Amino acid sequence: MVCVPQEISDSPVPSCVSMRSDDSKGMLPPDLREGNIPDGESLPQERSDSPVPSHVSMKSDNSKGLPPDLREGNIPDGESTQEKETQSKIQSVQNQLQDLVSIFKLLESKITTFVKNELKRLKNLLTGEMLECFEGLKEDETSAREGVLKITLNFLRNMNHDDLADTLEKNDRVVTLHSELKSNLKRKYQCLFEGTAKQGNPTLLNKIYTELYITEGGSGVVNNEHEVRQIETASRKTEVPETPIQCNDIFKPLPGQDKPIRTELTKGVAGIGKTVSVQKFILDWAEGKANQDIKFIFPIPFRELNLKEGKHSLLDILHQFFPETKGLTLTKNDKYKVMFIFDGLDEFRFHLNFRKNEILRNTTEPNSVNVLLTNLIKGNLFPSALLWITSRPAAANQIPPECVDQVTEVRGFNDQQKEEYFRKRISDQNLSSRVIKHIKSSRSLYIMCHIPVFCWISATVLERMLSNGESREIPKSLTQMYTHFLIFQTKQKNQKYDGHYEIDPHWNKKSIMLLGKLAFQQLEKGNLIFYKEDLEECGIDVREASVYSGVCTQIFKEESGLFYGTVYSFVHLSIQEFLAALYAYMSLSNSNINVLVQEQATLDKSNKTVTGLFKCAVDKALKSENGHLDLFLRFLLGLSLETNQTLLRGLLTQTGSGAQSKEETVKYIKSKFGVNPSPERSINLFYCLNELNDHSLVEEIQSYLNTGSLSRAKLSPAQWSALVFVLLTSEEELDVFDLKKFIRSDECLLQLLPVIKTSRNSSVSNDCLSTLMRSMLNNCNLTGKSCSALVKVLSSNSSSLRELDLSNNDLQDSGVKLLSAGLENPDCKLETLRIAGCNSTEEGNAALALALKSNPSLLRELDLSENKLGNSGAKLLSHLLESPGCKMEKLELCKCSITEGGCMDLASALRSNPSQLRELNLSGNKPGDSGVKMLSALLENPHFKLVKLSLSDCSITEQGCIALASALRSNPSHLRDLDLRGNEPGDSGVKFLSALLENPHCKLEKLGLCRCSIKQGNCVVLVSALRSYPSYLKDLNLSENKLGDSGVKFLSALLEDTHCKLEKLNLFQCSITQEGFAALASALSSNPSHLIELNLGENKPGYSGVKLICGLLQNQYCKLEKLELADCSITEEGYAALASALRSNPSHLRELDLRGNDPGDSGVRLLCDLQEDPHYKLDTLRLLKNPLAEEACVALTSALGKHPLLLRELDLSEDKPYNLGVKQLTALLKDPLCRTQKLE
Repeated sequence: MVCVPQEISDSPVPSCVSMRSDDSKGMLPPDLREGNIPDGESLPQERSDSPVPSHVSMKSDNSKGLPPDLREGNIPDGESTQEKETQSKIQSVQNQLQDLVSIFKLLESKITTFVKNELKRLKNLLTGEMLECFEGLKEDETSAREGVLKITLNFLRNMNHDDLADTLEKNDRVVTLHSELKSNLKRKYQCLFEGTAKQGNPTLLNKIYTELYITEGGSGVVNNEHEVRQIETASRKTEVPETPIQCNDIFKPLPGQDKPIRTELTKGVAGIGKTVSVQKFILDWAEGKANQDIKFIFPIPFRELNLKEGKHSLLDILHQFFPETKGLTLTKNDKYKVMFIFDGLDEFRFHLNFRKNEILRNTTEPNSVNVLLTNLIKGNLFPSALLWITSRPAAANQIPPECVDQVTEVRGFNDQQKEEYFRKRISDQNLSSRVIKHIKSSRSLYIMCHIPVFCWISATVLERMLSNGESREIPKSLTQMYTHFLIFQTKQKNQKYDGHYEIDPHWNKKSIMLLGKLAFQQLEKGNLIFYKEDLEECGIDVREASVYSGVCTQIFKEESGLFYGTVYSFVHLSIQEFLAALYAYMSLSNSNINVLVQEQATLDKSNKTVTGLFKCAVDKALKSENGHLDLFLRFLLGLSLETNQTLLRGLLTQTGSGAQSKEETVKYIKSKFGVNPSPERSINLFYCLNELNDHSLVEEIQSYLNTGSLSRAKLSPAQWSALVFVLLTSEEELDVFDLKKFIRSDECLLQLLPVIKTSRNSSVSNDCLSTLMRSMLNNCNLTGKSCSALVKVLSSNSSSLRELDLSNNDLQDSGVKLLSAGLENPDCKLETLRIAGCNSTEEGNAALALALKSNPSLLRELDLSENKLGNSGAKLLSHLLESPGCKMEKLELCKCSITEGGCMDLASALRSNPSQLRELNLSGNKPGDSGVKMLSALLENPHFKLVKLSLSDCSITEQGCIALASALRSNPSHLRDLDLRGNEPGDSGVKFLSALLENPHCKLEKLGLCRCSIKQGNCVVLVSALRSYPSYLKDLNLSENKLGDSGVKFLSALLEDTHCKLEKLNLFQCSITQEGFAALASALSSNPSHLIELNLGENKPGYSGVKLICGLLQNQYCKLEKLELADCSITEEGYAALASALRSNPSHLRELDLRGNDPGDSGVRLLCDLQEDPHYKLDTLRLLKNPLAEEACVALTSALGKHPLLLRELDLSEDKPYNLGVKQLTALLKDPLCRTQKLE
């Protein structure tokens, strides 16, 4: 076959024609260039299916001569079939040649476009637009790009532009390294080895990844609790509306943060998902899904740095860990973002010395890894680089807070994610539902499932047990769960490698003892990862370690990296703690050795018993500052139970520690409460008692709580600890915790401090402590002694305290000063502080103001009412308010002896910083009209956005009211609530206020004019204003004014107006008789849909007036929810009418106040029966004037199931939760409505 190139114009390649046959000699293909097709030889336009030209065989003799004329109608008659075939082949050749012309035209266009784009990209590499060159590069175009680069470099150097060529070559190398790094990281991080060593089966990360809950995590101060305790504590905290931080948004500033984040510290307990979050962040970056503004990410685990001895430069380390980056130089002048991720600070075996390490600024200067890290974190070395550091909580405090821009916390799975995990992990949905149900039945297991690794352990055990229908008891405690996990892994190893299929596992004592010894020794040292020398110290040959890792991949891991030696670890810290406990128990059981005592030779015989071992373990755990032996102790005690020893038979030589041993251990643990251990250790001791199945202390406290007798009990130290344990571990959500159940004293507060510490809002309101939502301590007989304890809570980084109410306690200046010390601590998170009525003076207020000024962005709400602040105290507060960082939104200064001068200082401060305050209460002070005028001038400021202003009982006269109303007319859009009770506005003042209400821009919703000497004429003006324009007013208080029936008639005309939106109307003590009641009832019947609260107490409706109100209640459109008719001289007949009306329309009324009336026996019975009927919605029925008596009624009704006013005999001898004090019971028995004749 000889190929002769043919010259064809515009053809990019020669075509080859076969010329083997002599018949084809002298025959050349026609000239196919455009316009050169011979006459009579037009070519068909049909394209061949073949993508390339074909070679036409010309061996046949029939091919001699020129091709025939193929024009339509010119085919000679009688032409042979062979000739037709030949012509067809020639046509095909001609089609293919023309097709080739088109292909190469398109090819020329694509090559030209590619080269132009590459030249543009190369040009950008030499300009300020270099960052654009990192994106949109396709791996399959790498060779072509390299070709264009070589041509470009060659021409630039030929043009004597060597400097440009050198810069271009360097910058293109950076872009290439970026692409190679992404590709390598994608391959490295795309798979996840869930809970196993890398001998296990990999799973694609994107397939199973579930976004973990990450939140802002405070300042990074160490929490001295075992990590399981931290998880248990976190589980008790009520969910609050925190904005979760998505993993890929970890470096985006939170709302309100202006400073960019350079260094991020992410905390989380072992196994919570820190490393997986890092892995997902890197994978999404490598796949181009997120954070593409970062050009280089260098993930370097701390464990890999442990073996980097000697001196290295930062660039040396990068080139060793990432060989593809050799040739990359990093300087602070680089225009692209670089990020370092250091995962697992807790695994770094050297303490970072930020104080003594020398300063290093050059990325090419060698030094120790410790010096490199501290300078990188402090920003001396490579200050433009981003840093992400992850750590367990205990190690996080190595890094100074000033070196960290943001601290975040990985919280693991919430309740919904737990279920989601089990349903993904277990494909059989019926089986997964059973697993979830069992996990939920054990609170300790359910709490631990916040940790993803524990979810995996539980799923491993329960899936097998429940699917196989095993007869053994399903694990309900931690020790049982981990024992079953060890059994499962041992069976799996035996079946896979040894061919054993027994029901009971075939134990390898030597392997378990060696692993247990390693676990125990490294647990004492606080190590989670181990190296060759650690294994050899325990008698484990390195080759044996590989066997352990390969055989039992889900317990012990071996990992080998490229640039560090081989490291070993247990899958999770809790597995290490379990094996350590098993080793300690086996050593005593099998060899009579107490591993917790150093000198075995001099060991006392008592320490060689199980009880002796347990006592040593309890003592050692209590001495631990960070609780690192807490879970070890739980496991050790749990292993003594017969149920667990039965599971481990074959491992233990002696089983059955005996009832006496258990009893002695329980007694010893209870004695330790008397030495006042820390709250964290105390709580762990109760978990230890649970592992021993001893619940006696907790049951004692539950009994006190159930009977309401705790306030009278004298608790021992152990019982106080039990009470704290019950409160912190209750399965019920403790939204409100009633302090009346306890002793109102400093001692009680001190004992309950751990509960307050875990509160979100710690306040104790009027006798109640809400451990999770509000924790209130007012009216609790507290002194400055309690304040010193509360300071520790306020200053603790782990505290969730947001709201603290200490009102009406005798704190005095000394107590307020102590609180101030806590408030100025940067870790304090308090947002609301109420210390009304605490006998504080100017001295205490001065300390408080200074503390808040040093930390002004903290507090949002402050209540200092009923303290003797005076004008000097107001002035100090003014300095705080005018601080630009002050975020105060609500300020309560009721009855604080503030006069005109103090009011002027406050107004001046708020004028300079008007944007934050929303509520201001100056009631009960003496600002005078001049002080009110200053405030009025402030209200005219459009930047002052006050929503609520309380000026009741401030001796304001006509002038003050006129100034106030005028100011609000000029800037009416913000104020919603105005309280002017107990002032003297006069006719002109009411007139100006009415004019304000007429303003279409006025948004006032609540107006208080109680005790303002408003009469009938004033009422006419007020109603006229409200009727002239559709008002926003929803709450109007005109109580204790002499409106009379005529005034009420005017109000009734307003109420029947369909534009009226009034929802609450207070006409208490307004001299209304039957006539006024009739007008009100008529108006509300014609327009019943808005009003929901009506107070008509201390008026004179008579029976007919009550009947008219009953008619209103029977109206199906009536929406009234609260009706107050106290002291209205209502008799038994009126009660019967009310009961009848409510029965006919039971759906709306929730609260009925009939105090101070005379119901008789039948009236009480009718209404009480109504309240007890489940078809009716009457929640609150007030019949007694004394509040203590009313409390007794509520408590007894709840306990007895019957209202006590209906009982002639009151039997309180039964063991029921009465929650009733002597004062309440006495008040009830003294009330004239109480018919009790016999009390037991």
